[in-house]
Amino acid sequence: MPPVEYRILAINPGSTSTKFGVFAGSQAVLVRNLRHSEAEMAPFRGRPIFDQEEFRREALERELIAAGEDPSGFHAVAGRGGLLRPVPSGTFRVNEVMLDDLRQARRGEHASNLGAVLARAVATRAGVDAFIVDPVSVEEWPEIARVSGLASIERISRSHALNTKAVAKRYARETGRAYPQLRLIVAHLGTGISVSAHEGGRMIDVADAVSEGPFSADRAGKLPTAQLARLCFSGKYTPQQMEALLWSGSGFYSYLGTKDLAEVEQRIANGDGRAALVFNAMAYQIAKEIGTMATVLQGRVDALLITGGMAHSARLVAAVRAAVGWIAPVAVYPGEDELQALAEGVLRVLCGEELAREYGAT
Repeated sequence: MPPVEYRILAINPGSTSTKFGVFAGSQAVLVRNLRHSEAEMAPFRGRPIFDQEEFRREALERELIAAGEDPSGFHAVAGRGGLLRPVPSGTFRVNEVMLDDLRQARRGEHASNLGAVLARAVATRAGVDAFIVDPVSVEEWPEIARVSGLASIERISRSHALNTKAVAKRYARETGRAYPQLRLIVAHLGTGISVSAHEGGRMIDVADAVSEGPFSADRAGKLPTAQLARLCFSGKYTPQQMEALLWSGSGFYSYLGTKDLAEVEQRIANGDGRAALVFNAMAYQIAKEIGTMATVLQGRVDALLITGGMAHSARLVAAVRAAVGWIAPVAVYPGEDELQALAEGVLRVLCGEELAREYGAT
């Protein structure tokens, strides 16, 4: 069967949206972004993410029907992978072990945890397999990278692995080289920021997108630990409130009261000095983290790749490029085409180019 005949549904749940795409081979034939209003999401505030399963599934199925898409016509369904155990890069078949880990939220709550269960629901109706591709928990580090500095805490990998890996492989194709032969640094600039080093086809280190690296729109990134410890025990916050502060109440939002980068840039254009300072500080921290990953690669870097939603900002890209362009050539891939990456990962399995992995297999 030629690859173009395979029809694949890809699903990417976000905090207030559910994106999906129908692909014929690697070509998108339908892409939708279902935005969930504040009123629709209000009943789920403070509740486990899996409580949204039925609401999201019904919204997805309604939109598929309206678009004339019959689930029985899909050859496979892909969902974005969530906060799972550390796994190698690859395409994983959705199984009960995976769904149980996600339902229990053993490694945290995140909208991406819904990707596998939504994929399984549609795939079951179609009588086909459901998959995830390069979940946020991809971890391919050498042992030395896991050492944190405190024996009771080990560094963990949580990154935009799906888009990061796809962009690295895209750059390799465009330059006529094999991904495993390249030494790359990829900076994903989105709601969270993850900066990673790639060598030998593996992501050998990454600044955790939650608790390390640069601050972003509303995440704190790496903070001074002594001051953070005092704040945690100040009595001002419960553990849940502290987590919410670090995950969604920090970054330039905490300084400027907005999570919209375009608004920040407009303030700068209007002469707002504080907005300029915070914007430049974020660019400064991104550049510092890229420099850190250059050290991981011992200074031998073939290219720096900048991707993610904030890579649409010419001002931000220019500021980062000015600071790190001496390390290696810079290539920019704005946005985060995760639906395409999901479809391509599943297509490689359907075409026999790679084997599907089994989550939880020892």
